[in-house]
Amino acid sequence: MTMDRPELGNSIRRLRFEHGEMTQQELATRCEVARQTIVFLEAGRYSPSLVLAFRIARVFGVGVEDVFTWPGDGRENGQGETLE
Repeated sequence: MTMDRPELGNSIRRLRFEHGEMTQQELATRCEVARQTIVFLEAGRYSPSLVLAFRIARVFGVGVEDVFTWPGDGRENGQGETLE
């Protein structure tokens, strides 16, 4: 039996630009992952492990829920960006 994984929305791209236009490679290095992982995350093609979600949030100095949104939680704008 397979379960469909709901897509998580994310604000990674916005957060990168709010933090000095950080590159995908810089974020990947700080999170100890390949740049391609960040590319897939931003495109919504990959859901991070809990550990990676926390690493990303800590790089930006925010909580996990400020980076990732769950569909239907009322915090996303359809672009994967968190409403503020």
